[in-house]
Amino acid sequence: MSHSLAAPHTFAAKWSQFYALTKPRVVQLIVFCAAIGMLLAEPGLPDLRLAGAAVLGIWLVASAAAAFNCLVEQAIDRRMARTAWRPSAKGQITTVQTLVFSALLCSAGSAVLYWWVNALTMWLTFATFVGYAVIYTVVLKPLTPQNIVIGGASGAMPPVLGWAAMTNNVGPEALMLCLIIFLWTPPHFWALALYRAEDYRRAGLPMLPITHGPEFTRLQVFLYTLVLLAATLLPFTYGMSGWLYFASALVLGFWFIALAFKLWRGYSDALARRTFRFSILYLSLLFAALLVDHYLNPWLIAFAA
Repeated sequence: MSHSLAAPHTFAAKWSQFYALTKPRVVQLIVFCAAIGMLLAEPGLPDLRLAGAAVLGIWLVASAAAAFNCLVEQAIDRRMARTAWRPSAKGQITTVQTLVFSALLCSAGSAVLYWWVNALTMWLTFATFVGYAVIYTVVLKPLTPQNIVIGGASGAMPPVLGWAAMTNNVGPEALMLCLIIFLWTPPHFWALALYRAEDYRRAGLPMLPITHGPEFTRLQVFLYTLVLLAATLLPFTYGMSGWLYFASALVLGFWFIALAFKLWRGYSDALARRTFRFSILYLSLLFAALLVDHYLNPWLIAFAA
């Protein structure tokens, strides 16, 4: 009787360990940004079957990339308080198990995208997998303090994937969304790196606060928020969005700039944490405003006419 009760418990525990490898919170943000790209690619509601297949495929491949990242960084994760709890770092899941798990997820996601969406989305998503799991994790992250900047290109791809899923092409609108995430990534991660600097030092990773010092990093965070604000106005100037998004981008942008300026001029770990957490809220609200504007703006134009 006790054995029959233990078996489901063991299975559930192992399942939760594999699920943890997929970095669910990170993948949720990726899927959210991809879904924004899907919704913005169509004037009305998208084909729900196509969108559902695209979300599933992108989620599977993104989860595979996260699991592969855990595999490659087992030794690093053990030395960092932020990541030491991961099942791969604790040895709860073997290297072979993680590799097979990642391969199965990537294969399943690629098949879904190829057969149910389109080949372009499948190849773009696979290229994003390679960019994050191999080029960023294996090559850039341990070698250069600009790892976040260069590797941010793969992290900025989700809206492009969503756009390609709906239209089978990559338009300038999708590239503008990609640019926004690309420029958002450095201040987002460097704010985290500032208050986790000792973690990165122990792990031997050349993050900017370690190689160039915290003051230089804080200045870079501030400068990137200025450039980011300019980039967020591109959808409005291009005619992709209306005044609602424009106003939201300005409010959110100046809010981010104000936090970054305070961080630059008077550092504290609490302020760095606040800036990091706000950066996540910032991106979510910015894209939500773009989405609301996308559906509301035609009604406003019709009403004004």
